[in-house]
Amino acid sequence: MNANHHESSGPSRTQRITLRGPAELADALPFMLGFHPTDSVVLVALHGERGRFGGRVRLGIPRSPREWASTADHLAECLVESEDRRGDRPDGIVVFLCQDPEPGETGSRVMERLRPFAQRLRTACGALDIPVYEALCISDGLYFSYCCPDDRCCPPGGTPMGLTGTSVTAATAAYAGVQVRGSLRDMQARLKPHGTATDETQRAALDAAAASIVPRILEGPPGQGRAEVREATLRTAREILRRFAAPAAGAQPSGGVAAADAADDALIGTEEAAALILGLQDRDTRDRVAEWMEGWEGTAALRLWRALARRCVTPYQEHAAAPLTLAGWAAWSTGDEPTARVALGLALEADPEYVFARLLHQACNEGLDPESLRSCLRSERDSRTAAEQAAPASYRRVRTRTAARPQSARQSLRKPGRQTGGDRGAPAGVRPSGPATGRPRSGAPRHGGQRGSRSGR
Repeated sequence: MNANHHESSGPSRTQRITLRGPAELADALPFMLGFHPTDSVVLVALHGERGRFGGRVRLGIPRSPREWASTADHLAECLVESEDRRGDRPDGIVVFLCQDPEPGETGSRVMERLRPFAQRLRTACGALDIPVYEALCISDGLYFSYCCPDDRCCPPGGTPMGLTGTSVTAATAAYAGVQVRGSLRDMQARLKPHGTATDETQRAALDAAAASIVPRILEGPPGQGRAEVREATLRTAREILRRFAAPAAGAQPSGGVAAADAADDALIGTEEAAALILGLQDRDTRDRVAEWMEGWEGTAALRLWRALARRCVTPYQEHAAAPLTLAGWAAWSTGDEPTARVALGLALEADPEYVFARLLHQACNEGLDPESLRSCLRSERDSRTAAEQAAPASYRRVRTRTAARPQSARQSLRKPGRQTGGDRGAPAGVRPSGPATGRPRSGAPRHGGQRGSRSGR
């Protein structure tokens, strides 16, 4: 697990409640994050005498104990630096280690196995002069405390977790509209290939698309092939987006999330998915479809990008960075921050150097308003649309003014030695079928007008 790409969030803006003891802390964790953090280490900042919750960071627990020391230092520094940027240095920290037992393992064994990691996290926070008030391990439906010495409230064998949705925290969260979207594992599964028999078919389609698209980009005049692929990708993506927006596509199947994802997968053909995945590797194409971020477009786009991410089978895992980042952006833009953090985290696992994912991840984690980016994308879209609409009009005005010129002006254009008869013949015989006419028809004027009509903007 790459320790450089963690998930964090700012202080909660929901109604305040008071938590007393490890049991209520353990119960509150999913509501802080928006999901049950399976296989995760979570650090939560506390502020003031009453221990007000602040920012939090989450990362997958490294499999190798050799990575625990560096991961602990990194997480503690990230949390403290993030709070410092907000001007509110933490007064304390709560640590959570969440991991399900391996086959044949018990929750108590998980707690003991992770004890050195918990101690290293406490040491890393202490090195920054911030105490760890509580460190909990949550495993197999039990919670264990690494800090509380009282066997009456925190027995060595663990304490059963309360029933989901029955605590004061759950009631307050429901009243405030906070949703827990299942487990982290379930959320990630919606963004990864399922490993079924259809993977081989999708892999063959990706191979064929790469063999077709890459030569088109590299061969021919510079930039021409890339532009053609971009326009073909945008055209296909817009067509498929409308499928997801159809009334029948929006109906929730009776089988729940799995059935909904299967229905979405059925809306995209294997070859279509391959062409889109390859086409989205172009930065300009990706930025154009990022404009699908609001209203019906944002909702449909999230489902489309999620479906494409599930088609990025081996060895095309790195290609998933683009659709995963777009899924994260669509989720964040439409108000689903937990899904956004999960998608952007997976994008960075696919390609740790994917700049767009890193920027969005940082912005989302620092609690910035996505409206600033939405505004930029709207401005770019409006400027492009205006230019595309103006190009054909200006082309027509030039032709009209040329046709309306007086006789003296037309005669001055014939001065470079051309014969009158030949000059009259050129407009009638050469221009309609010659290169001069072919280029404008396939160039900016015609191209821009079509693009505007396809986008509907």
